[in-house]
Amino acid sequence: MKTFPMFLTMTDRRVVILGGGEQATQKCRLMLKTEAAIEVFAPTLDVELQALADAGRITHRTGPITARALQGAPLVFVGTGCPGIDAALHAVARDAGALVNVVDQPDLCDAITPAIVDRDPVVVAIGTEGTAPVLARQVKTALERMLDPRLGDLAALAGRLRDYAAQRLGPRQRRDLWRWVFNGPLRAQHAREGDAAVARAIKEVIRTGKVPAAAPAPVALVGAGPGSRDLITLRGVQRLQEADIIFYDRLVDPGVLELARRDAERVFVGKEPGCHAWPQDKINAVIVAAAKRGQRVVRLKCGDPGVFARGAEEADALRAAELEYEIVPGVTAASGAAAAVGGFLTERGKSDTLVLTTGRCADGNGVPDWVTHLTGRSNVAVYMGVAAAPKIADCLSRAGLLDQVELTAVSKAQHADQKVLRCAASDMVAELDRAGIESPAILFLSHRDTSTAEVSEPIPHLVAV
Repeated sequence: MKTFPMFLTMTDRRVVILGGGEQATQKCRLMLKTEAAIEVFAPTLDVELQALADAGRITHRTGPITARALQGAPLVFVGTGCPGIDAALHAVARDAGALVNVVDQPDLCDAITPAIVDRDPVVVAIGTEGTAPVLARQVKTALERMLDPRLGDLAALAGRLRDYAAQRLGPRQRRDLWRWVFNGPLRAQHAREGDAAVARAIKEVIRTGKVPAAAPAPVALVGAGPGSRDLITLRGVQRLQEADIIFYDRLVDPGVLELARRDAERVFVGKEPGCHAWPQDKINAVIVAAAKRGQRVVRLKCGDPGVFARGAEEADALRAAELEYEIVPGVTAASGAAAAVGGFLTERGKSDTLVLTTGRCADGNGVPDWVTHLTGRSNVAVYMGVAAAPKIADCLSRAGLLDQVELTAVSKAQHADQKVLRCAASDMVAELDRAGIESPAILFLSHRDTSTAEVSEPIPHLVAV
């Protein structure tokens, strides 16, 4: 970000507008939404500004514009209608130590006015760093339709009852209370009926300490998806925003963590290859301990918590501790990898069986179970298979399938540095090494289509996506 979004307290603070025409009037209208003390410097004022001055809502000053005259004003708007004069006044305002906004000259702006959705005290600001104001207005229009006109009234009511809630309820009870207020039917009732009926209901819940709607389980096992942060589910995002503490894996995209509450504690519990600083028993123990302390816990896993993610072991630990938990599914790596290369895990008339397996189980003395499913109408997706490639090739060879199978390997699916390799299974060990395919990766195994000469003699190739 070149600009940092921040809400400034404006009550009784001096805001100066330089100019008396239409541009100055537009900025004045904006600042009148606040509780700032507005001063307008101009020889003359247009009709609207003059009416505001006559009503005492702004102060009109006609004296010289100097750095001394502007001192103490944290924010200065410059909009005389003349670009040259505006540039000169920008320098004066900077000398006075103010943040400056110059109309239609973003290069001279220390502060940029956003598009605003106003449901006071709920205020949404949309900015594009001055690059695309039309786009900002489009986003504003969409949000105006999304947010109920009475939403600010409900927020203000909650604000008036916060102290009462703090006196009678603990931190977790308060979070459950406001979740019930803003996520449930009470919000819809407020949109229809306003404050009165809803206020009574909230006060009664605070008095009794009994939140009517069931709160989510204290622990959520959340799938973050295979890569890009926009592949996490909406429920997963909601649980991140409700969490007090998040235990996350090595492969979770940092962008996913940005979706969490800013003040949520983040604890890295990932296992680096060959490193066991966080064995599973220790992870289970810290999750249970946090939940018993009354914290809302998210265990954030790459992909889906139910597919080769050891989620069942964590669930067993929670059940043993008599703690409730919720599983929030995620896009598993096989789905993400197939989509990344424009493929499908099953296709009508072509493949009707899908096998998900792991390369770490391909080291037995016999042929692994998945080999028996590797027919012309099946696909096998091997998780954690790169290091096990020699053993996988050996299994295929012992089953007499090595020359009948082709490999598609997808490394770091849905990431910017994703790699894709396609080759004959008989060449997989050498080609995976040559192409630099590294974990995390999915290996897809399928019968080669020998209907065409082109496919019957595949040429290994690497595709960077």
